[in-house]
Amino acid sequence: MSKKRLLSGMQPTGLLHLGNLEGALANWVKLQDEYDAFYFVADWHSLTTLYDKGELIERYTRELTIDFLAAGLDPEKCAVFVQSHIMEHAELHLLLSMITPVSWLERVPTYKEKQESLNLETASYGLLGYPVLQAADILIYKAEAVPVGKDQLPHLELSREIGRRFNYIYGYTFPDCEAKLTEAMAMPGLDGRKMSKSYGNAIYIADTPEETIAKVRTMFTDPTKIRKTDPGHPEGCAVFAMWDAYGLADFHEDCEAGKIGCVDCKLRLAAYLNERLAPIREKRAELSQKPELLDEIIAAGDEKARKAARETMVEVRRAMRLG
Repeated sequence: MSKKRLLSGMQPTGLLHLGNLEGALANWVKLQDEYDAFYFVADWHSLTTLYDKGELIERYTRELTIDFLAAGLDPEKCAVFVQSHIMEHAELHLLLSMITPVSWLERVPTYKEKQESLNLETASYGLLGYPVLQAADILIYKAEAVPVGKDQLPHLELSREIGRRFNYIYGYTFPDCEAKLTEAMAMPGLDGRKMSKSYGNAIYIADTPEETIAKVRTMFTDPTKIRKTDPGHPEGCAVFAMWDAYGLADFHEDCEAGKIGCVDCKLRLAAYLNERLAPIREKRAELSQKPELLDEIIAAGDEKARKAARETMVEVRRAMRLG
């Protein structure tokens, strides 16, 4: 039996951090052995917020691809490609936009959230139509599985609804894309909040070991633990939260028993993180020095994606009587 097809992507809005690695990339690496996997850099999507920052999108597109590969995505097992290199995404987005009711888009929870977080008086068409492009990304590969967290389920459901509407009007073309719920690790940041680029509380894959140590030393800890012998408490301690995220809460027991101070506990955590990131950083440094190899990998992924997308568009045009 042939493998089911799976698709997922990330926006190149900045460097990837531990939350991206443990919450998504690590799962992608596992799934590439189980599925016919397509992973892409969603550079068109990033234009909804960085439309005037083309140089940043260009830079982070390459950085993101390097992180994909450094984390373990194997171009022999999956397609790693760039969204804007596959023009068929834009064509299908246009065609799907003709049959998608505006009311469907206005009810997407993240639409108003984005407007508020970006302080937008009026939203762009691109921001409103973001879910249609997302549906096109999925449907053009006839993806049967899409790895998502629970917060992304409304987006995936809308993609299914758009695909079903197309099938109802023009005849069966697209399979339902099913959510592949992932065991996403809730990675805390340096301040205890969710790790995020926008919060400025992230440890990046590209950080050096020294930068990682320096950042971990600034992590929030129990303010009632003044001396080494004082018992530490997990509540409000970002160091404990990160140990717990890795399933290593017992590493905090010495702190809770008053056997270790906060500084030493942080240094233990920094050492663990640097060991975890060492092989990824080594691969990352290697790829950064080989731009031609990176170009070749992207081109090969683009070609595989383009072939699949073109095959789908032949069916779509035929179904819509577009020649």
